[in-house]
Amino acid sequence: MDLEKLIRDIPGFPKEGIVFKDITTLLMDKDGFKQTLEELYNLASGKGITKVVGIESRGFIFGGALAEKLDTGFVPVRKPGKLPYKKISESYELEYGTDTIEIHEDAINPGDKVLLHDDLLATGGTMEAACKLIEKLGGEVVQISFLIELTFLKGRNRLEKYDVHSLINYDSE
Repeated sequence: MDLEKLIRDIPGFPKEGIVFKDITTLLMDKDGFKQTLEELYNLASGKGITKVVGIESRGFIFGGALAEKLDTGFVPVRKPGKLPYKKISESYELEYGTDTIEIHEDAINPGDKVLLHDDLLATGGTMEAACKLIEKLGGEVVQISFLIELTFLKGRNRLEKYDVHSLINYDSE
């Protein structure tokens, strides 16, 4: 199945000039969902991963499912004010502004081998910040996976020291 056909474009969201890649249409398709999960699992299997970290919020969907398939724990990375316990944070720039993400300070143990997952790679700022959080806590980023990569924004350049995989690539808006 061509997963790209299950992605819907939403022009002008979240602001004018952006074409949002809506994955809800893929999530609603049971075969597309299953294929996506299987492809992501095949990329990560056999790498000794001990934790899967998902980025808020769409990274939670496949990140949580991957953690179950890989028989690991799942760790959410969230926007400020959403985690109840002691946390560390990292700020970053994204294609339409700036933001901050946080992780509980006890979520990653020194030596954990981490798979980071998010739905989309654009400029790479969010994932670069998440990698910094993992490394501050003593974890090793073993792999990064995305459902979608907007290759024309060159976000992969910010992540070049990591093993990065994307299932669907868009070379233009």
